[in-house]
Amino acid sequence: MNPASSARPPLPPVREAARSTPVVHHADVLVCGGGPAGVAAALAAARAGARTTLIELHGCLGGVWTTGALSWIIDHQNKGGVMREILDRLQSGGHRARLPDGAWTNGYDPEAMKNVLEDLCLEAGVRIRLHTRVVAAGVDETKRLTHVITESKSGREAWSAGAFVDATGDGDLAAAAGCGFDLGRPEDGHTQPMSLLAILTGIRADEVRGFISDEGLPWGVPLEALRREMERAGVSPSYAKPTLFRLHDDLFTLMANHEYLVKGTDADDLSRATLAARAEVRRIVDALRRLGGPWANLRLVSTGAQIGVREGRRIHGRYTVTADDLRLGTQHEDAAADVTFCVDIHSVDPKKDKGLHDGGIKTKPYQIPLRALIARDVEGLLLAGRCISGDFLAHASYRVTGNAVATGESAGRHAAQTALHR
Repeated sequence: MNPASSARPPLPPVREAARSTPVVHHADVLVCGGGPAGVAAALAAARAGARTTLIELHGCLGGVWTTGALSWIIDHQNKGGVMREILDRLQSGGHRARLPDGAWTNGYDPEAMKNVLEDLCLEAGVRIRLHTRVVAAGVDETKRLTHVITESKSGREAWSAGAFVDATGDGDLAAAAGCGFDLGRPEDGHTQPMSLLAILTGIRADEVRGFISDEGLPWGVPLEALRREMERAGVSPSYAKPTLFRLHDDLFTLMANHEYLVKGTDADDLSRATLAARAEVRRIVDALRRLGGPWANLRLVSTGAQIGVREGRRIHGRYTVTADDLRLGTQHEDAAADVTFCVDIHSVDPKKDKGLHDGGIKTKPYQIPLRALIARDVEGLLLAGRCISGDFLAHASYRVTGNAVATGESAGRHAAQTALHR
């Protein structure tokens, strides 16, 4: 029997009755997505005098920093503004670890990060709506974005604004508004793998120092040592460069997982990846504990409530950041962010390798122009974070959260100017 002939026919669609959606709020600037980029955008807009509303899917601000348990900030050292303000608050509250040489780590306590971001936004007068998902958009005959449609416990609601910022990571608002975008590698559409981060305790920094990243040893040395230790415990991680970051002397973040050939814009992919990743993290932690020694009391505190998605839609803007910009160190008169990070491509094909590479590109410090944050196909829409306009290789450099904050701050400031001077 031919399996194809026995396949079930597609189910017929459900036709919903037309309905009127209430407009529940008007803002000067409406920011969608409360992660690093969205918080920075909301703060910049509010401080510029705009009535600002921030809509977030989860129950706290921070996105991958908090619900994603990332706990580590990359490419922040050359940043001022909102990025420096966040780090200073974490540091003054004792929520960043200090190394023996007196330097501060790039890590932070994710629970404390929630409080810092919420305090900053509330102090600036940002209206925060949590537990709310963007599902549609309203665009008028001039191709100007006029409304965002959301779903929540309050039902289906519409929100109007003078200007909008898409900081959803995957460009959900821009896609709903009809903007063009690219996704994945140009040759096959494959995206970088996802990783589920985990918070660990029960080990001490002085006892596992040779396995901790970014504490004096050359970059690959502790990662290779940790991989060998996992293999000695009987598990081979799906990420060949497992990384242990110190948040405090007794609190750590573990990144040891890759979920390959899945897309962040597909709910089934996200579900399968999250379930598989959480099971793998549990296996790794249990195996290390069985080794005894410094691992004897290792405990898994939590895994991220959302899996870390490295790559989603790259929305078409008025400028596209390219690999050539990285090679040349391109500077712009309308610079929105200064980037110093390398190209960081996590392998998309585990049959070839399970690590990462730079795509053969040696980067120079470069700038992202404001034009890359302005949507090309819809008026009144700014982009912030990893959904800005760029090619696959450039995205693999600017996607990290230090740059998300910088692009968010620029997008929020420009959105306020747009809304207040229309």
